[in-house]
Amino acid sequence: MDLAGLSVVLRSALSHNPEERKDAEQSLNQLQYMPQHLIRLLQIIIDGSCDMAVRQVASIHFKNFVAKNWSPHEPGEAQKISENDKQMVRDNILGFVVQVPPLLRAQLGECIKTIVQDDYPEQWPGLLHWVKCNLQLQDQQVFAALYVLRVLSRKYEYKSDEDRTPFHLIVKETFPLLLDIFNKLLQITNPSIEVAEFIKLVCKIFWSSIYLEIPRLLLAPNVFSAWMALFLNLLERPVPLEGQPTDPDLRKAWGWWKVKKWTIHILNRLYTRFGDLKLQKPENKAFAQMFHDSCAGKILQCDLQLLNVVRTGGYLPDRVINLIVQFVTSSISKNSMYQLLQPQLDIVLFEIIFPLMCFNDNDQNLWAEDPHEYVRKGYDILEDLYSPRTAAIDFVSELVRKRGKGNLQKFIHFIVEIFKRYDESPIEHKPYRQKDGALLAIGSLCDKLKQTEPYKSELECMLVQHVLPEFASPIGHLRAKAAWVAGQYANIIFSDQNNFRRAFHSVVSGMRDPELPVRVNSVFALRSFIEACKDLDEIRPILPQLLDEFFKLMNEVENEDIAFTLETIVGKFGEEMAPYAFGLCQNLSAAFWKCLNTSEEDDEADDTGALAAVGCLRAIGAILESVSSLPHLFVQIEPILLPIMRRMLTTDGQDVFEEVLEIVSYITIFSPTISLDMWSLWPLIVEALGDWAIDFFESMLVPLDNYISRGNQHFLSCKDPDYQQSLWKVLSNVMSDRIMDDSDIEPAPKLIEVVFQNCKGQVDHWVEPYLKITIDRLSRAQKPHFKCLMIQVIADALYYNSSLTLGILHKLGVASDIFSVWFQMLQEVKKSGVRANFKGMHNKKICCLGLTSLLGLPANQLAAEALERVFRAIVELLISYKDQLAEAEKEDDTYDNMDGFDADDDDEEEESEMGDDTEYCSEEKFKKLVAENQAKGFQSTDEDDETDDDYSDNDDTQSPIDEVDPFIFFVETVQAMQASDTGRFQNLMLTLDSHYQSLVTSIAQHAELRKAEIEKEKLNEATIE
Repeated sequence: MDLAGLSVVLRSALSHNPEERKDAEQSLNQLQYMPQHLIRLLQIIIDGSCDMAVRQVASIHFKNFVAKNWSPHEPGEAQKISENDKQMVRDNILGFVVQVPPLLRAQLGECIKTIVQDDYPEQWPGLLHWVKCNLQLQDQQVFAALYVLRVLSRKYEYKSDEDRTPFHLIVKETFPLLLDIFNKLLQITNPSIEVAEFIKLVCKIFWSSIYLEIPRLLLAPNVFSAWMALFLNLLERPVPLEGQPTDPDLRKAWGWWKVKKWTIHILNRLYTRFGDLKLQKPENKAFAQMFHDSCAGKILQCDLQLLNVVRTGGYLPDRVINLIVQFVTSSISKNSMYQLLQPQLDIVLFEIIFPLMCFNDNDQNLWAEDPHEYVRKGYDILEDLYSPRTAAIDFVSELVRKRGKGNLQKFIHFIVEIFKRYDESPIEHKPYRQKDGALLAIGSLCDKLKQTEPYKSELECMLVQHVLPEFASPIGHLRAKAAWVAGQYANIIFSDQNNFRRAFHSVVSGMRDPELPVRVNSVFALRSFIEACKDLDEIRPILPQLLDEFFKLMNEVENEDIAFTLETIVGKFGEEMAPYAFGLCQNLSAAFWKCLNTSEEDDEADDTGALAAVGCLRAIGAILESVSSLPHLFVQIEPILLPIMRRMLTTDGQDVFEEVLEIVSYITIFSPTISLDMWSLWPLIVEALGDWAIDFFESMLVPLDNYISRGNQHFLSCKDPDYQQSLWKVLSNVMSDRIMDDSDIEPAPKLIEVVFQNCKGQVDHWVEPYLKITIDRLSRAQKPHFKCLMIQVIADALYYNSSLTLGILHKLGVASDIFSVWFQMLQEVKKSGVRANFKGMHNKKICCLGLTSLLGLPANQLAAEALERVFRAIVELLISYKDQLAEAEKEDDTYDNMDGFDADDDDEEEESEMGDDTEYCSEEKFKKLVAENQAKGFQSTDEDDETDDDYSDNDDTQSPIDEVDPFIFFVETVQAMQASDTGRFQNLMLTLDSHYQSLVTSIAQHAELRKAEIEKEKLNEATIE
């Protein structure tokens, strides 16, 4: 299509007629991959005779296409722009940036960013030369060169020094010219706002260049001093009064204030990252000393002069104040800088810093006009980055922490005087805003005051005299601040519990305040009081009322902390929440959908809605946990939560996937049965695992275990969908993936264990496929802990059906090698003498059950030599298991034997790569594995010789093997072998020396003891029932 035709299509894209606009967009989509299309767009963008609206549409289309298609985003993806077209764009776009109006320049500038990121320096070697030449020309050419230089420097801003090699050349070629331009710009008398734009670009280039490391060229003392002289000049010189906008938002974004901000930003960065002698590497000490001696003090003096503008009622943008106060705060800990600060400290502290902490006109306007925004800003961490108030709080905190002697007492005396003046003043003259600042100061210093006498002893009195009365104040912001301060001190030791009750009930009353910020602060404070409350009878009578107020507030405000407070209440009251569980889940579900809709409706908004949605799900999880012993409630609650689970187990729920999986876990474990509706979630979970959710594999483990173990018959019998097949598909893909690290796929072998343990005798056809992928992955396993999990799958398969499993291992040609590796791992010890593998009780039990199952095989399946080796390994394992149980009991750290998955320490030692790529592990592969284990010997290479926590298996899952006692199982299996083949049994016993015979006797005695204990437990249970 020629230029005229393309212009017609672009104009149609602006049409008010939806059909015409849709046709134009379709035409553009069809044209975009045609050769020369980008070039024609570029021609229209620079055509001054063309309508500006058409040129703008062309520039936007051009920018979007370049951003999306300049380079392939996926490996193997084809190039969508020909190299000829790319080269033509690179050759012309720089010159066009100079020619077009600012509206179009912004779009072309974004394209240059994309192209520089992808092509410089390899495909665009002439770019630096162009920048250097244009820096030596005039006006717009210089501005364009500065813009491109900014893009180049931004590319390397976050790169480490070894990745910045191309940037060193950029600095060498351009920074001498840049310094000259900077110097000339500062010499202009009565500079225009355009000059500010030039200077701002210079500042941003310099910022990117020194963000992580200072380029070597700039470290030269004469060069650095020249730059610092110019930045200090900028810092000192007043911002022009003429031309400043009157609108507050426009004023803070005005070019000269932006220059001031970037100047302070740069000097702060140099001081905190490169000017601190304590932080510097030895080779950078000289620079740090030079900066400290020649620059730091001057910067501090200039910053204090700037702050004086605030003191005298002048204007500084919030961000500028914030950055200056940050610099002054960082000077407190440096002796020489603090000495410079000390003569002016009282003025800074009491006349500048404290007023910044007080409620002001902007706060009042926002409170009155948009209380929701007032609340959001008050609890938004990002707002703190720009807030003068936050910087002021940090200054006071650092002052009393690093220079507390004298300063803490002086500051608290100042606050007390404000309290007194407030109390003594008539109502129409009370310093309400100063009282607000004083309360903020007291609340912010709570950690220091709680630890420091004499203030520690006076905190209760302070709350009673100066905080609690403000709950009745006619001034809303004081009521809000009182609630916040009360929460800060809820956990102090009250000498009079009536004062705690009074504070608690004041906060509860605050939840019904007519002003939204008061209600929100009261809810947050309530969390602290609930955590501190030792007598829940204080709360029980008003619990229904509290819950009502919670949900009223959740309907008004989307804030995760509200849900967290509810979570705290639920955690405190446990099963007592049962009468409210249904209503709570109903309300939280509605609140979740509301938060989600808000978040989706405004993609540009902050994350408040998304975070609040997470809070709702966390609170639901806490409720389900609290009523876990009441299965009938889960039947009622499940339908409320199903829509959430169905939607959020797809890609829509990536931000809340873990919380949703927790809810699925609770319902599948605590419901009387797993409903068909809940089974409908299985395909969503498995599909997510196979597609995008591998990072959540560990969190999927419990719900998938629940489905298999508690819904066993449905799992085995249902063929549409086929749960067995879908599980195999995803596990085989995960286990065969050569990119994933061992630690990423640990849940895979654990799920195979779940299948073998819960489906004994019913999944014979799956034994060989699962063994194949396990053996293949074992041959490539790097981490010892993961190797143990692989061996445990084989042990589970032996326990499932020893004859079938051993036959498969022989068929695959790896039987002898598997057992060699297994036995070597069993004997491997650390330097301390502790077992290096199979350390948890669950690990040992699985190995015992698997190996013991071999003892029942006839002689033609298990030769005498192999039988002897297996028997000895079992005896050693059982003795180790018995000792571990005894030690655990002795330490009073007894847990139910957690069946599903062990919590062994994960040794991070790295071993060499093993094997080649085959469908399953070959005999040769295992020869290599055996050789590697033999080369290691039985001594672990793990250097960590500390005692391992071998006595806990931190998992709450259950399985059929929980009821199997390995000692009894061993003795009964041996007795059966003795009865079926007496000669074989006698020959085995003859091979044992006295030590092993003694161990066998000990195990037999322990088995009898366990039988008696189990019978006693059964009798006790029967008596209770």
